Amino acid sequence: MESLILFGMVLTLLFLGVPVGISLGLSSIFFVAFISQDSLSSIAITLFGTGTHYTLLAIPFFVLASAFMSTGGVAKRLIDFAIASVGHFRGGLAMASVLACMMFAALSGSSPATVVAIGSIAIVGMRQVGYSKEFAAGIIANAGTLGILIPPSIVMVVYAAATDVSVGRMFLAGVIPGLMAGLMLMLAIYVVARKKNLPAGVWHGVVHWLHAAKEAGWGLFLVVIIMGGIYGGVFTPTEAAIVAAIYSMLVAIFIYRDMGPLQDSPWIVESDSQQAQVGFRATVYGVSFFLVSSILTFFVVGTSENGFEPGNWMFIIVFSLLSCGAYLKWRILPEHSKSQALMQALSIWGRNLSLIVRNFIPGVFGGQARLTILEGTKTTVMLMFIIANALLFAHTLSAERIPQMITEWMLGIGFNWFTFLIAVNILLLIGGQFMEPSGLLVIVAPVVFPIAMALGIDPIHLGIIMVVNMEIGMITPPIGLNLFVTSGITGMSLSRVVKAALPFMLVLMVFLVIVTYIPVISTWLPYLIMGPEIIVR
Repeated sequence: MESLILFGMVLTLLFLGVPVGISLGLSSIFFVAFISQDSLSSIAITLFGTGTHYTLLAIPFFVLASAFMSTGGVAKRLIDFAIASVGHFRGGLAMASVLACMMFAALSGSSPATVVAIGSIAIVGMRQVGYSKEFAAGIIANAGTLGILIPPSIVMVVYAAATDVSVGRMFLAGVIPGLMAGLMLMLAIYVVARKKNLPAGVWHGVVHWLHAAKEAGWGLFLVVIIMGGIYGGVFTPTEAAIVAAIYSMLVAIFIYRDMGPLQDSPWIVESDSQQAQVGFRATVYGVSFFLVSSILTFFVVGTSENGFEPGNWMFIIVFSLLSCGAYLKWRILPEHSKSQALMQALSIWGRNLSLIVRNFIPGVFGGQARLTILEGTKTTVMLMFIIANALLFAHTLSAERIPQMITEWMLGIGFNWFTFLIAVNILLLIGGQFMEPSGLLVIVAPVVFPIAMALGIDPIHLGIIMVVNMEIGMITPPIGLNLFVTSGITGMSLSRVVKAALPFMLVLMVFLVIVTYIPVISTWLPYLIMGPEIIVR
């Protein structure tokens, strides 16, 4: 009876139009104060614990990294690289949009951010070459959902915090399903493109592809830092989020220079001689090879206490010099001296390093960076408010032993793992229509988790099933966030966006069935690298 009163209060407040976070929090407080035997002090303890939860501390920094990567030209560089990779297929621009969403998802961990960053550029491009507005909007709305499936994912962090499973294993578990979902969407686009005779781009060759990869490289290297650092044992997922935020800020302001005081100061100016430019690019390749190789080697063989052996340094330095020399040999004009080119490159380095030093404090703490941090803070406060109230609701459920009662009831009427997963999918698909993913997941996960453990379902597999359901919820009316974001950037009505997204949403529904009943898709990679998740009952 008490559980019905609790859920009834939540539903009543939701139907009255009260925001989700407030509905969950108020219902829990009223229930504890007037009905439950639980102490009111538990409310304060739960709310305080949310703000100091080590795993949840990753969320603000992943949000901040996403904010910096969403600002400026990172998305454009990813789209250019995606077009260079798959644009020559029929329907290639649409397929490139999906690929760009997959790559940006690996940088942001946010679905709406992926839709805004990629969709605002890709939809215009698709319209210019003859795609219908509905087709373009439907693709972006669906592909943007990969933002919460491909690691690092904020929703995965929330699930890990709600169930006390490993964030690292969840990130690994999302790799293969994320790639699979993206490929299924691209395959569907190709089939439609063949039937509708949609245009294909031109293959510009390997050199063009390498150039596009180089331009996108600094953004994509963030994925290597996050995943390599976590699984190389260098830092925890929370520490990885902090590193990601700092790296994203430095890349956006001082390397890509898409924002901040250096926005109108390119690395190379017209007054630089051709010889100096060649020498500068050669040294850039050498320095880049040194930095990337050092970081990767440290992830593989280093330790946080001792770094790695001096022999590794020598190996990296030699190959960095060789890469610099190879570029000089390839690009330098016969009448020019390689040493002269390197000497003239020092003037370019000196000018740019001087600019960075003089503008470091204004770049990091002023102007666009401050506004970006402010926007990231607003998003963080919104998410953490919902999560805190959802955790309070989950605490109230646990205090009343509601999850245990539901477990006993479902096992008593003969539920097995197969029928239980059907029930979970139906519950989440319905709930995803009305609630934000993080809040819904925090509420549902503590209820279904003990049942899944009793039925022998792997906790990491359950997490991926829940995340995929949250994906579909992002494009399901009436509260699908991706639908509203897509409507905003295209100017289309919500009903038109829903209609446009529906055909590709069916692909994700098929993908959900596959992921639900083929656990190895989710568990193979985390088992291989980290072993199975051990749950102490």
